[in-house]
Amino acid sequence: MSATPVDQPAAETVWAVVRNDEEQYSVWAADSEPPAGWHREGTTGTRAECLAHIDRIWTDLRPRSLREAMDDT
Repeated sequence: MSATPVDQPAAETVWAVVRNDEEQYSVWAADSEPPAGWHREGTTGTRAECLAHIDRIWTDLRPRSLREAMDDT
C-alpha cells in the first residue's frame, strides 16, 4: 500500500490532474486511483505545477451541462 500525500513530504508527492464528466478539474495523488467519476487528464508534476496547468486550461468554471444549457437558449 502506498503512503497517502499526507504521509509524504510535499516535495516527494507527485500529483495528477483529474477531470470529471462535467469538465471540472482537480489534483489527485498520482499513485492513487482517482475517485469514481474522475479521470486522469494526462498532466502530472508537483501540486503547484498541476494547479498552474489547471489555471491555464480551465477558463470557464461553469459545469459542462450548464454551459450547454445556456448555449441552447
